[in-house]
Amino acid sequence: MTDGPARRLAEELDRRGLAVPGRLLADAHRPLAPLLTDLGAAFGPIIGAALGRIADDPRALLDDPTGLDRLVEQLDRRAHGGTRAKPG
Repeated sequence: MTDGPARRLAEELDRRGLAVPGRLLADAHRPLAPLLTDLGAAFGPIIGAALGRIADDPRALLDDPTGLDRLVEQLDRRAHGGTRAKPG
């Protein structure tokens, strides 16, 4: 799997000023990733119908065993001088 979903989610979190809370939540939920994947499979059709394509990237990250790690890497890269969204 590519870093596309992780990069897009990191960009969106950064753009909204939620990169630090997103990083903390991603770290906190790493042990729960298998359970969250199962919940995503069970509730995926409902969430997809309600939210549309916006739910695709988080679901893709949870489906991949290294997805949360890649999201954390992307958030760290943005926080430490990588590409950072301009406020405005």
